[in-house]
Amino acid sequence: MSPGNPYSRFREALVTRDLATALAAADELPQLQLADALEVLVLLAQAGDPRFERAAALWVGRLLVENRIDLRDARFAMAMVERLPQCRDALHRLTHQR
Repeated sequence: MSPGNPYSRFREALVTRDLATALAAADELPQLQLADALEVLVLLAQAGDPRFERAAALWVGRLLVENRIDLRDARFAMAMVERLPQCRDALHRLTHQR
């Protein structure tokens, strides 16, 4: 693993699309921000990883709680998560609504 703090390793792993390293570095962090968790979700989707379904449900739950979005946006988020990685940008915009 490369030197540096866990968040630096995490960001580097996202750039290089290294799912294993991203997950390992994320485990070392006290908390993963919602936008960063979305990037992990994208990697899981791209890899066809079986952990995607559970991670997607947890991510949508966090989105609902942390951003207090309405039901319309919640339905939109559910539909977009199923279409990852293509809908990454739309979901990223939802993570910044408050």
